[in-house]
Amino acid sequence: MSQATQATAFVCPSLPDNAFATDVLAGLGHTPKTLPSVWLYDRRGSELFEEITGLDEYYQTRTETALLGECAAAIADVIGPDAVVVEFGSGSSRKTPLLLDALVTPRAYVPVDIADDFLDDAVATLARRCPGIPMLPVRADFTRPFRLPPQLQSTQGPRLGFFPGSTIGNFAPGQAAAFLAHVGKMLGPRRRMVVGVDACKDPAVLLPAYDDAHGVTARFDLNVLTRINRELDGDLPLDAFRHEARFNASASRIEMHLVAQRPFQATVLGRRIDFAAGESIHTENSYKYGQTEFRALAASAGWDVERVWLDARARFAVYLLRPVSEEK
Repeated sequence: MSQATQATAFVCPSLPDNAFATDVLAGLGHTPKTLPSVWLYDRRGSELFEEITGLDEYYQTRTETALLGECAAAIADVIGPDAVVVEFGSGSSRKTPLLLDALVTPRAYVPVDIADDFLDDAVATLARRCPGIPMLPVRADFTRPFRLPPQLQSTQGPRLGFFPGSTIGNFAPGQAAAFLAHVGKMLGPRRRMVVGVDACKDPAVLLPAYDDAHGVTARFDLNVLTRINRELDGDLPLDAFRHEARFNASASRIEMHLVAQRPFQATVLGRRIDFAAGESIHTENSYKYGQTEFRALAASAGWDVERVWLDARARFAVYLLRPVSEEK
């Protein structure tokens, strides 16, 4: 496989060209107002999220990275040689070498991400780091149905799904189960899935991770308004909004909101949108799962928990899943 082929993303046609506009107009026209969190991740949003992962308050990334360093060899032993690794919402692919280095003769790495230019840069960096592994990037919104690149049709070997970062928590539980079930069918019969999951814990620990003292998370959240103004001819006043993180105890989730500080009117693609003081745009959820809850979620989607690794403070877990139909 040539370097040029490695650097060219397969653009999945299941993502409509007007998806961003459709979601924004629907979400801002709804009561309460919402935006799908996937649209936070344009190039600038992806860069800001990478900055978030290095913050002291954001314990998730460093905790999961340490866990993956501990468990990668065990995962490689289970999956065996010649695996194809498919990473959903790959971002910078910073954790991926921990798996690729542990695997025996991996056949390909398939990063799936919606931020196409950020995806290209991440793949180029990883290709230099792991020059012997074919890179098959896919530009797609993994929260919607999509296809794997056609090159994989002739590639044998087991499939290893990789879903780190507790991104599973961005789905509501029913959506998370549907996603895991869909991924199981996509990966095929010889499959495993590695999922990073943030555990339930004290809100005093959780809230700063989503509203840091340096304001990076606030800039990340507000960036979606900048994107709307730039791409959808909007005039949303950024200075009229404040980022706010909330813990919803009954749902066991963190919520991110952009809260209007005064009443005003704005337009997006020529449509008028009214905001009342104190009204918010709900931009993201992050559900937290204990072991019992996540095992039940996985089982409802056709997966068994084969192994689980926890950090010493039980803040974060890495799960290795196998099909429920597989003999134990």
